[in-house]
Amino acid sequence: SAFFAFHPWLFMVFLPAIAMRLWAEETRSGAIELLLTLPAPTWSLVVGKYLAAWTVAAAALALTFPLWITVNVLGTPDNAAIFTAYLSSFLMAGAYIAIGSAMSALTPAQIVAFVLAVLVSFLLTALGLPLVSDFFAGAVSGNVAEAILRFSILYHFDAAQRGVVELRSVFYFVSLIGLCLGFTAVAVDARRGG
Repeated sequence: SAFFAFHPWLFMVFLPAIAMRLWAEETRSGAIELLLTLPAPTWSLVVGKYLAAWTVAAAALALTFPLWITVNVLGTPDNAAIFTAYLSSFLMAGAYIAIGSAMSALTPAQIVAFVLAVLVSFLLTALGLPLVSDFFAGAVSGNVAEAILRFSILYHFDAAQRGVVELRSVFYFVSLIGLCLGFTAVAVDARRGG
């Protein structure tokens, strides 16, 4: 569980660094004009670039499988819990990549896209910290504080670390990915002119 506890914090910096070039570099180099004149809908360009970046994240995650094998050789871990943590890590990586893609579509500067993506990712992650949730619990009513906590990536990732697959957490990650990719498509489509 200690291995997976670091994933949100590593992904929060590592994955926006991968995603910062998705659209910002295309805009800076002028290749965006070529992309937008292709006879392909905007959503297919957005999904294609997103899936390419998510594949890099999946490959990085797959390179940690020897750790899982080593733990099985040295002991008897709960493999179902490890599998759900890997699955949730993969979905969380997709969410961070989608946030990075959306921020990259907003600006032609890669560094600005990176900083914006890390900032948004940090805010969505930090909402699940006990310090932040305690602050909101004292500042607003219990229902509002609970609603704010449910927007946190940590809140939805913690259940998977315990080996529990919650449909609401899967729905959260899929919805966040869809929302960010939709925002990316709108931002890219605005450059096309409609």
